[in-house]
Formats: sequence, C-alpha cells, structure tokens
Amino acid sequence: MPQTPTARVCSHCDGFPVVHITTGSVTPNGQRSTLAATCPACKGTGHRTVSAALIRAGK
Repeated sequence: MPQTPTARVCSHCDGFPVVHITTGSVTPNGQRSTLAATCPACKGTGHRTVSAALIRAGK
C-alpha cells in the first residue's frame, strides 16, 4: 500500500486551532458570553504546510 503524507500539526496551537474565551459576562438567558480566537499561524486549520526552506535537501 502506498504511504500518503500526513499533514503536520501546527506547532503554535498543537492542533487546537480555535479556542473560546469567556468574557466574564452572562447573556440574558443565563449563558456565558465567549469570544472565539483562532490560531494566527495556521489560520484555524490546525495544520501547517512545510516551508520551502525546510524541504531543500543536498549541498
């Protein structure tokens, strides 16, 4: 069976690209207000592509 390359996990967010941060306030129906924050390095995908500088091989 051929090996398929797997996507590399983002080193900045360790594969958890979106987190929700509580603001400390409560909505009128009793739920906590949250803000979504995405990883700026992978832009919320959780995977990073290998840059061209890292692929270069040889002398």
